[in-house]
Amino acid sequence: MTELGGGIVERDDAGFRLTLPRAASDVYSDAQISDYASRTDFSQRPPLRLSLRARFDGDLKGTAGFGFWNHAFMPGTRSFRLPQAIWFFFTSRENDIALARGIAGHGWKAAAINARSRRFLALLPSALPGFLLMRNRMLYATLWPIGQRAIGVSEALLDEALCREFHNYRIDWFDGRAVFAVDGEVVHEAEHVASGPLGFIAWIDNQYAVVTPQGRFKGGLLPASGAQSLEVRDIQISPL
Repeated sequence: MTELGGGIVERDDAGFRLTLPRAASDVYSDAQISDYASRTDFSQRPPLRLSLRARFDGDLKGTAGFGFWNHAFMPGTRSFRLPQAIWFFFTSRENDIALARGIAGHGWKAAAINARSRRFLALLPSALPGFLLMRNRMLYATLWPIGQRAIGVSEALLDEALCREFHNYRIDWFDGRAVFAVDGEVVHEAEHVASGPLGFIAWIDNQYAVVTPQGRFKGGLLPASGAQSLEVRDIQISPL
């Protein structure tokens, strides 16, 4: 469990409540649970299934979600890895992580990224001129699908109304593929996902990020005067 900047993790027989009572723009606030203490502890590999029930409460400012990732970064530290993640991911409107063409850069999503793939590493030397080319709409429409596939970004935007009530979420993670379901209905399938190992995480924090194909990069912390929380219950990780 992690509690930073006033974040609170509460546990009962059914699961966890992760709460930020308030947040400030100069303090990183985070409440999270995970199954690892460091990157060397990652143990989750396909084929497996994650299932849980979840809901959010409050005026969400920042990011939140649950699933698997490689702990790519942590605010306030210099440690960074190219991200790999397979998760249900929420970002408030201050965020603009617009890496999936045709999908908004914020909202409630089923999402995957695999930026440690060989295809992405092969494109890294051309990243700077690529950002400039993406500022042309025609070139963006033509070339960005190549970049998106290279970083393994696959997303589906979900109805944010789902966040306010308990729903059943499931991720079936196979070798090279992941299937996302809500209340038993498949909402997204992602190809070329990470093969692991990754760590399980559920969190809520007050950070925001702007990352676009046009080379816009920005990040920071958001203030919040009221409480915001994520409840996760009946968490199960089982082999397939």
